[in-house]
Amino acid sequence: MPDFSYENKYWNEGLIVAGIDEAGRGPLAGPVVASSVIFDKNIEINHLINDSKKINQSNRDLLFEWIIGNAKFGVGIVEVEEIEKINILNSTFQAMKISVDQLLIKPDVLLIDGNRFKDIGIKFETIIKGDSISYSISAASIIAKVIRDRIMDEYHEKYPNYGFNKNRGYATKSHFDAIEKYGICPIHRLSFLKKFANRQNSMFD
Repeated sequence: MPDFSYENKYWNEGLIVAGIDEAGRGPLAGPVVASSVIFDKNIEINHLINDSKKINQSNRDLLFEWIIGNAKFGVGIVEVEEIEKINILNSTFQAMKISVDQLLIKPDVLLIDGNRFKDIGIKFETIIKGDSISYSISAASIIAKVIRDRIMDEYHEKYPNYGFNKNRGYATKSHFDAIEKYGICPIHRLSFLKKFANRQNSMFD
């Protein structure tokens, strides 16, 4: 379960801490979304907050509303066109930077889920599996996940053949079957799909 151990280390120095996480780094389609979340050091935390992957959708939606009502947050979205230009890693870093820039107050320290980050001029610490360790990162994972899921729901309305409301753009069998039947659509990441070219040769003839 997450706690505030990492935050307390910096809060005790009087520093403002933001947790950052992303959603959508691995799918075959759709944007990558990042979120930054700042809790006040005196917050009475909702102890249901955890890694978004460990929470069902209905609880994520409830926690999303709690977080946006009790924390400062920013969101960064990088669309497929940019992902194809600068690759997914750089797109993830860019989405994270945008989310920090959207915060109403500037943090002194960033807690980043994972093991890599691109310096943006703010002190940072990377934490492997941070979304299960730090409440700030867990909350950011929920914000990013809920917003990206809602984006994919909207894309499902536009491109209903691919089941984006269920697979969220990830590499499921039904998603591949839909690509084989209908071809690709504008939100597919061609660079990702090429990794599966052995199975999907017909798309790249």
